[in-house]
Amino acid sequence: MDIKLTHRLSFKQARLTVLVGFVLGTILSLLQIGMDYASENAAINREIESLLDISHNPASRIAYNLDSELAQELVMGLLRAPAITGVQISDNDKNLLASGQDQPDTGRYRALSDFLFGSMRTFDDRLYFSHLPEQSVGVLHLEVDTYPFGSRFLHRAELTLLSGFARSLLLTFILLALFYVMLTKPLVRVIGELSRSKPGTPNPSRIECPCGHEDDEIGVLVNAANQQFDAVAREIEQRRNAENRLTEYSSQLEDMVKARTQELEAINSRLSQSNQELEAARSTALKMAQARSAFLANMSHEIRTPLNGLLGMLELCLDSPLNAEQLQQLSIAHDSGKVLVELLNDILDLSKFDAGKLELEHIAFDLGTLIEDTANLLSQNAAPSVELTCLIDPLFPTLVLGDPTRVRQIVSNLMSNALKFTRFGRVDVRLSAHNDQVRIEVCDTGIGIAQEAQARIFKPFTQAGAGITRQFGGTGLGLALTRSLCEAMNGRLTISSEIGFGSQFCAELPLPCHTPAIKPKPLSGRIIAVSPSGSGLAELLSSFLPFWGLEYRRYSLDESLAGVKPDLLITDCPECLFGLRPTISTPILLVTAYGNFMPGDQVNALAPLQQKARPLSRHALYQTLQQLLQKEDDSHPNNHSRRSFVPHRAQVLLVEDNPVNQLVAKGMLGKLGCDVVIAAHGGEALSQLERSNFDLVLMDCNMPVMDGYEATRQIRQSGRWPQLPIVALTANAMPEERERCRTAGMNDYLAKPFRREELEALLDLWVPLNA
Repeated sequence: MDIKLTHRLSFKQARLTVLVGFVLGTILSLLQIGMDYASENAAINREIESLLDISHNPASRIAYNLDSELAQELVMGLLRAPAITGVQISDNDKNLLASGQDQPDTGRYRALSDFLFGSMRTFDDRLYFSHLPEQSVGVLHLEVDTYPFGSRFLHRAELTLLSGFARSLLLTFILLALFYVMLTKPLVRVIGELSRSKPGTPNPSRIECPCGHEDDEIGVLVNAANQQFDAVAREIEQRRNAENRLTEYSSQLEDMVKARTQELEAINSRLSQSNQELEAARSTALKMAQARSAFLANMSHEIRTPLNGLLGMLELCLDSPLNAEQLQQLSIAHDSGKVLVELLNDILDLSKFDAGKLELEHIAFDLGTLIEDTANLLSQNAAPSVELTCLIDPLFPTLVLGDPTRVRQIVSNLMSNALKFTRFGRVDVRLSAHNDQVRIEVCDTGIGIAQEAQARIFKPFTQAGAGITRQFGGTGLGLALTRSLCEAMNGRLTISSEIGFGSQFCAELPLPCHTPAIKPKPLSGRIIAVSPSGSGLAELLSSFLPFWGLEYRRYSLDESLAGVKPDLLITDCPECLFGLRPTISTPILLVTAYGNFMPGDQVNALAPLQQKARPLSRHALYQTLQQLLQKEDDSHPNNHSRRSFVPHRAQVLLVEDNPVNQLVAKGMLGKLGCDVVIAAHGGEALSQLERSNFDLVLMDCNMPVMDGYEATRQIRQSGRWPQLPIVALTANAMPEERERCRTAGMNDYLAKPFRREELEALLDLWVPLNA
């Protein structure tokens, strides 16, 4: 095997060794030259000073005697020295006695010598006699050329470097020969034997170790190669045996594959048939989903239309003069109709979840007030012995960002569920916030939910048990819809419950803070409360009264108030008042259940007394405290009349084909101060617009002759009423209906059945009060 000289290990080792030796030799040679340079530099001065010492006495006598002839002879003698190029002898008066000049030598080392030693050096010797050293007789001036000394030094340095290079070159050849004999030659022999051997042969030949290398690295390499050859031979034999067995298995597998292929062909045939059946089922499912959407839209329209008439008429009747029994009966009918509307909304919302069409708003709203308003509406569903309390963190943000409608649904469903299954004790709604996460807890002391039923109650149309449905009623939609709404908002709904010990539902929702909490103007005064320790009212007062700057203390029902003189007494125990009034004369705030106010004669007997229904909202509590602590008389403390409406005096065109809905809408608009003109279809509406001016058009969508969409398009295309607001009145509450109305050119949307408050809000938005 031929290996290039520069690739052999002997050459590489010799090169490395010589390189190291050459570098070290060069360094040592340079050190030697440097020392020689220092010695030569000092020798120049020593030699010239010796020459001056020899010439001192003769020059002194010549200068003393002013002998110019002897002076000239001395100058010529000094010029014979190879390094002296100029001599001058002068007397003590600086008169020149003799002088001489000689040309400096030249050579190939001249420039380097001048660089190292300088081109010329001058020496001045003061002439005097040894017995009168202080008296000068003249000056001997010498000019010395350094080249003779420098050339001598450079010649020696040249010889030193050349001898070092020659030694390195000789060492290279000697080491190259030694490394070749001791390393390269035996390795080449081993490599040649490795190249000639064939590991694949049944009995590969072993490699012989070169003589003299049995115990060094080459011997170890040969032994390792022989061991590898033996291992390879064994591996080859094992593989041959394995190949023989694989050949046998292959023949067996071919038979098995043929059998399996026949089975797979049969299975593929059945799968193809199944795929066709699945495709047919998928097509059927899509058609059913479309039919379901159409059914829901039709159901929404067909149910909402009569409900709108029912609730509208009931609301109009409630505003008319009625006796107590009639008012109660109509109120029950009106509340039952609202329950039907809520049930319909839940069913439609579930269908929106299934279709992926639920859209969420992201606006600022007051969540604390929303919860208190919802609790106030649902408080009439609470049992008389159940205390409903809203416990809101005093530092809760004033406004948060989210969808108020969907949050209201969550709160309403959880609260309704708690009130339905609680007959005694408390129902608390707790609200707090942390890091843009809002936590809404609804805790009750009701019947509780078994552990195995807790996962089941979140499924649509499912309750904890059949007995629950028979005893308490309900459809099982509320919790399923609530969990879906929480997940749609990227929140979560959790439950903790135990049979007989109540339930705790917790909704955690990401509702970022929009406006931080605003602390109201501090109040001053001393307030005491008479209430049980487990009262929700006591917990509410202990949270807010110190926050508002008031001094507060709670007394139990059996504690004496003798000597206590507060500015206000708050209690939720009507029976205690008759025992408290003789001992205390301060104003009293009584908090009772909805519809459980004391009669007028008892109020007069316990005056000054003011009554509030629970749940007590923060704003109502603050306003009441501010009023009572400022000693402002309320001439009608128990007047809970309906809100008065501001008349709008607007001209409204009502386009509606249903006679009942015409009566409902006209009655509500009339109570709001509007003049109403009715059109039975879109064509009649266009005719009315030609004859009169209107401030607002309420447009039903589904009508005979010309529907609301076409009528709106013709109104907009005419360009005669560009600023006329048109509001859709439709019983179809599906999400695509709103977009369809806006596409037709309508400004807003109101779903049937609607309440008078919703109608008034539309008028506030689209019609000025001075219209």
